[in-house]
Amino acid sequence: MQREEHNMACQITALVSIGKHPESGRARRAEQDARAVEMGMSLSVDQLEVLHAGNPYDSALRSYAGMGISSLRVLSMDENGDAVKVLSHYLQHKQPDIILTGVRSEGGESSGMLPFLLAEALSIPVVVGVAEIVRMTGTEAEVLQALPRGQRRLLRVSLPFIASVDMAAVAPRQSAYGPASRAKIDFHDEGVQAVDEAMLQWEEAPARKKPKRLKVVKAKTAADRFRAATAKSQSEGGKVLKDKPVAEMAQSIFDLLLEEGVIR
Repeated sequence: MQREEHNMACQITALVSIGKHPESGRARRAEQDARAVEMGMSLSVDQLEVLHAGNPYDSALRSYAGMGISSLRVLSMDENGDAVKVLSHYLQHKQPDIILTGVRSEGGESSGMLPFLLAEALSIPVVVGVAEIVRMTGTEAEVLQALPRGQRRLLRVSLPFIASVDMAAVAPRQSAYGPASRAKIDFHDEGVQAVDEAMLQWEEAPARKKPKRLKVVKAKTAADRFRAATAKSQSEGGKVLKDKPVAEMAQSIFDLLLEEGVIR
């Protein structure tokens, strides 16, 4: 679909968070939030504001600035602060036309509720799974919503609104060290330090794979339980290799170990 000219008078705010690498756990720019920034830059670099609520001294914020942004605004907030209240208080005064977010954060609660809670606080609509903003006027915008199996749906929504950007959106450009180091980070204190009481009661731990449940044996007598405990397990599927070449049998064993996850 051919992109039409956008109304450059529209004010756009992209909300960003600190991401976490899935393997190393190191702080980085969040993939979905970086796509939101990329979408905002494609609409209007001059009218784009990149906003973060949290620690203004986090070095991972520079990776967003390295995409070619001259400045980044940070709303100072404690680690246990309520980001929804801090952001909504600021955005009520700023009143941007479009607020871009990721679908969910890569750390913390990662519930995906932030766009909906912000929309409720600001009394504006929210569009989920946005792949592209096709056209903007002074009063409305046309957006492409990503659907399963690569399908797209064209929606028309009135301004202002919140758009949660899907992974189907254009991939973000790489972050460069030069622009990242030259960018200005503007600290802003909203004076709202609401503590997230629910988060204080939680305990965080690394996720682990749950063990498989054992088959429950329904035996009424001791003899039945003994037979169930000593019975040989019945194999399901598989094949018997006999009088085959050694290479073929070895390959079959190797494929089975890969399938069962013994070898990665």
